[in-house]
Amino acid sequence: MITNPLYVLIRAWLLTAVIDGLFSSVLNRFFYGSTVTRLWQGVASALLGKEAIDGGTTPAIIGVLVHFGVALAWSTLFLLLAIQSSWLRRTIASPAGVIGVAAVYGPIIWMAMSLAIFPLLFHRPTTMNVRWWIQLFGHIPFVALPIVAMISRGVAHD
Repeated sequence: MITNPLYVLIRAWLLTAVIDGLFSSVLNRFFYGSTVTRLWQGVASALLGKEAIDGGTTPAIIGVLVHFGVALAWSTLFLLLAIQSSWLRRTIASPAGVIGVAAVYGPIIWMAMSLAIFPLLFHRPTTMNVRWWIQLFGHIPFVALPIVAMISRGVAHD
């Protein structure tokens, strides 16, 4: 089924964390007119509170670590689903299947994060504006595709 699940997981996790981190950083810096440091401080504020926004480098580093933790969680979930489901393993055996599954998994990730997890952490409802929609569709190529593609390469397709 999976020859080395830890290796498969690490590869999917790190690739996803880096690609999504770069995507978010580019959006924040060049399209939203903010700074990369501010982006990661914002991520850290989920754990540290609003003080993280003006807290300098330390909260930014914590935000990056949180980001890597979230990427690990979603990569782990998909790996567990692939281990448990022969249908999923067969589906991701082809490039079209990888893209199709990523097209479903990416929006699921973003909706779970933005509609359930963020409101719980930030104690406010999600604002569904242009940025929300950019993230919804951006989660397909920049989050789900690396997860699905890397895990696809590591599983036996029964």
